[in-house]
Amino acid sequence: MTAFEEHPVYDAKDLTKGDTQARIVLDGQVYTLRITKANKLILTK
Repeated sequence: MTAFEEHPVYDAKDLTKGDTQARIVLDGQVYTLRITKANKLILTK
């Protein structure tokens, strides 16, 4: 088993449900995951 297989894997497009943004909450803080036009990921608080 590789290190990659030891952690959960999520498809960003599944998280955004076909949109370009999703909200992720950690300890009450809300973060925005965004897929750019260049198909890159940006995570901001």
